Amino acid sequence: MKNFLTAAMILAAPAVVLAQTAAPAAPAKAAAKPAAKPAAKKSPAEVRRSALKAVEEVTPIDDDPNVKLTEADLEIAKRVYVGVIPCELGASVTITASEKRPGFFVVQTKGARFSMHPVEARTGAVRLEDPRRGALWIQLGNKSMLMSQKLGTRLADECMSPVQMTMAEDLRKNPVPGLLDWPVKPASAATATAAK
Repeated sequence: MKNFLTAAMILAAPAVVLAQTAAPAAPAKAAAKPAAKPAAKKSPAEVRRSALKAVEEVTPIDDDPNVKLTEADLEIAKRVYVGVIPCELGASVTITASEKRPGFFVVQTKGARFSMHPVEARTGAVRLEDPRRGALWIQLGNKSMLMSQKLGTRLADECMSPVQMTMAEDLRKNPVPGLLDWPVKPASAATATAAK
């Protein structure tokens, strides 16, 4: 953590110095033009945040050596869609298989990067988790979503790989009946069956 903060301060120092330097004097001919609005200066907190983001983007994610994947987890990993997956509102999620450890993935979206591994789900959905950063990727048959468990929000929703787009289109054309839409036996038939 100390190395991370040192790197963040080193990266933030040039930005702070640049923000404090004066602009060069304008030539005399330009004096007739109206003065342009001065550029908005970033607050120290914004400079610090952008420096931390820059450091995070170039810092490799350390996989948790304590996480041991089972054979079932490795089978789930084979079903994860990799590549750039478009989401709603023009967002996208990039999923890359880890070169160092089989079954691990780097999941990136604008402003966030996670090291995830598969976890068995009772529903049969593909589920990737980053327990350190509290992130969760859920991949269903027709869509996927990236959630922050710490913030309790979705970071990306309605994400669809080409396979999921095909399934979503099939579901639109041939919707699955809802629970209340299933055929129900008439009361008289149910009573007659119970009487026998």
